[in-house]
Amino acid sequence: MRISSARILIPGATGALGAALALRLHEQGAAVAVAGRDRAGLARVSQACGDAPAGAFDAYDLEQCARTVTWAAGALGGLDAIVVCVGGAAFGPAESVSDTVAEHLFTVNALAPMAFLRAALPVIRPGGVMAAITGVVADSAPAGMADYSASKAGLAAWLRAVRREQRTSEVTVLEIRLPHVETGFAGRAVLGTPPVLPAGLPVAEAVDAIVAALSAGARQVKPGRDAPLDVER
Repeated sequence: MRISSARILIPGATGALGAALALRLHEQGAAVAVAGRDRAGLARVSQACGDAPAGAFDAYDLEQCARTVTWAAGALGGLDAIVVCVGGAAFGPAESVSDTVAEHLFTVNALAPMAFLRAALPVIRPGGVMAAITGVVADSAPAGMADYSASKAGLAAWLRAVRREQRTSEVTVLEIRLPHVETGFAGRAVLGTPPVLPAGLPVAEAVDAIVAALSAGARQVKPGRDAPLDVER
């Protein structure tokens, strides 16, 4: 996908990673639409991106997530890509996680991203990209992160299946499987205290890899052997 002429929706643009990604894409010539829950943060990101179209949504309202895609396509005159940066964390043994917290994790980490991407399926133009952030926990499933890991693994499985379905559509399905990134994300967990973590990847490096993957039509960003992140086609 050619970034300089792309029209891209970024749900979760008020988070550290989503905001940095929106700004980078804007700087490279993309027309971005930004969406998030924090209206004040959304206004700041929109202004930084040349007064980009901005829409508020609540991840618990799945129909609103879907409508946000329709709104963005109208505001941008079409849609070439969507990069879902929505997510939440919780920590603690499984017996300490209430059903309410588990429902929150699965809604924010799986159902809301799926709602955005499902709505984008008939909208994204050939040659475009549908992308979402999962995380290494989708594979590693650390102790003390059972429900969090399961919600991310659910989204990862959904992305793999949709990628198979879209083989003939010329639409790329990209999974962004990031390790720990220094966004402050773990410190905003809905439950529990995160374990002691090594220094995370700088946000700018994560954004570099995501932009490279969007440009290359890659199917996955993941931790690398010889570099912090690999872009896999």
